Amino acid sequence: MRTAAETRIRRPSAVRALIALLATTAATTVVVEVLNWWYAPEQGLALAVRTGWAMLRSLGFLLLIGHVRRGRTVARPFGLILAVTTVFAVGRLVVPRQGVPPLPGLLGFGLLTALCAAVVWLLYRSSALAGHLVRHRARLVIDRSGISWQETPPRRPEVSGWLLTSRVAAFTYSPLMLVPALVAGGEILDGRLAAAPAVLLWFGAGIATSYAVLFCTAFLMRDKRWARTLLVGVTVVVLAVDLPLCWWLLGVDGLVRDGAPLVAAAALTGYGLWRAARAEHGNAPV
Repeated sequence: MRTAAETRIRRPSAVRALIALLATTAATTVVVEVLNWWYAPEQGLALAVRTGWAMLRSLGFLLLIGHVRRGRTVARPFGLILAVTTVFAVGRLVVPRQGVPPLPGLLGFGLLTALCAAVVWLLYRSSALAGHLVRHRARLVIDRSGISWQETPPRRPEVSGWLLTSRVAAFTYSPLMLVPALVAGGEILDGRLAAAPAVLLWFGAGIATSYAVLFCTAFLMRDKRWARTLLVGVTVVVLAVDLPLCWWLLGVDGLVRDGAPLVAAAALTGYGLWRAARAEHGNAPV
């Protein structure tokens, strides 16, 4: 007689390898951040905020493990933007304002970059994972048999994976604006009261961006062409607001540390929209 464990469906080896890789990446993110904090010459508000934001990536990888276990289609774009932003979030903390980065921090950053690259490679190059990540989100279904949670395909037309990637990347705009705005709030505490209106504007722009992106992506998932143009417009406005404020309130150092991740997310959003448009015209695979 077979036991329940023996009759349980065994996941493909690529899925098990990815889950182990994601758990390792989550743990490595925490270790690298602790090392950066330990060796940092200045442990002020700016480093605390940026370190806390980078630490949240470990929770993101744990959430991604859940999506992979359930075979969700959103795992691919979520994993891509999580890996890219993690590299930027950690990389901007390794390099100090002055001097040479500490060797443990550099080694940890190199290891984390390799792990993130391996995650992206598995997500987009493994045929076993492509066949596994096909399930949709469970929804509340009411039918003759009663009320239950069932996996149901979305009512809207199926969209390409690159549109999903653009959607996930665009959702990072708001937090990538709010983190440097919070860092700039420390400038007010240091006596730069003249910067208060700009910081409040920054916070307001970050919150408004979340609603604008939510509106755009809601129609983007319904494959409305105008939503793509509107999302590009929102991206341009976000960059036009965030980058000058980074330079003015946080200096060149802040522009590099906080502006570069937003530029990377914007580039990934635009690239996803471009690839989706090419796929629709038959010039490139989805």
